[in-house]
Amino acid sequence: MGQLLVPVDPYDAGRTRSAVEQALRIQRDEPAVHIRLLRVQPRMSGHVAGYFGNRELQLLQHEAGTEDLQFAEGLLKAAGADFTSTVLVGRGAETIAQAARQYGCDRIVFGDEPPSLAGRMFGSLAQQVRHLLGGASVQVIGS
Repeated sequence: MGQLLVPVDPYDAGRTRSAVEQALRIQRDEPAVHIRLLRVQPRMSGHVAGYFGNRELQLLQHEAGTEDLQFAEGLLKAAGADFTSTVLVGRGAETIAQAARQYGCDRIVFGDEPPSLAGRMFGSLAQQVRHLLGGASVQVIGS
C-alpha cells in the first residue's frame, strides 16, 4: 500500500484544497493508497515557551495543529477517503522530509503555491523538501 503525505497550509485554503484534490485523484486511481495529512506546527520562541511547562506546550501545539487540519479533514471525509492526520512540531521543510521517511511515504503532495519573493530566493517549500530528500525514492508532487 502506498502512502501519500499531504502537508496542510492553514493560511491558504486554496493551496490546501488543491493538494487534497490532487491526493483524492491519486487515491481514486490507486485505491490502495493511504493519505496522511500533516500539519507542521512551528516551534515557539524561547520567550513564549518559557511561560509554559513542556507538557502544556506540547498540548497547546497539538491542539492548534489539530484545528488547522479540520478543513482538509472535512474535504477528505466528504469524499469518503481513507486518511490519517498527524501534527508534528518543527521547521517546515525538514519536518516534512523527516515525516515522509518516518511514515514510509512514497509521494508528497503539495498544493499550488503562488510565486513569491521568498520562493524565488529560497525556493518553494516543495523545492526545499525535494532538496532535503536528495536521491530518496519519494516523489514530490506540486510546486
